[in-house]
Amino acid sequence: MTVPLTSRPRIKLPASAKVGDVIEIRTLFEHPMEPGFRRAPDGQPIPRDILARFHAQANGERVVQVDLRNATSANPYLVFHARIVGPTDFDFVWTHEDGRTASTAAHVAVK
Repeated sequence: MTVPLTSRPRIKLPASAKVGDVIEIRTLFEHPMEPGFRRAPDGQPIPRDILARFHAQANGERVVQVDLRNATSANPYLVFHARIVGPTDFDFVWTHEDGRTASTAAHVAVK
């Protein structure tokens, strides 16, 4: 069993929308995204520590999947859109390259 990531993911999306609306979803995950190429002030290498993947699902269907790499900045901030077809339960999962995960969920009600 892997230990979950300790940072708490942040998401921003509307609490409600009309059927057919396209909503904007913003996500932020505080993480250093250290590629493993740099050295600390004492000259020792800083170990690699990156998130490998983000994916979001709406009512169990994948909306977006992003593979993150060395060039991804610290604290990855992602923005994407989804069309609302009814009451929607979103699930968001960030996966570290060592298998640890962090997740959060949100609900968008229909007006």
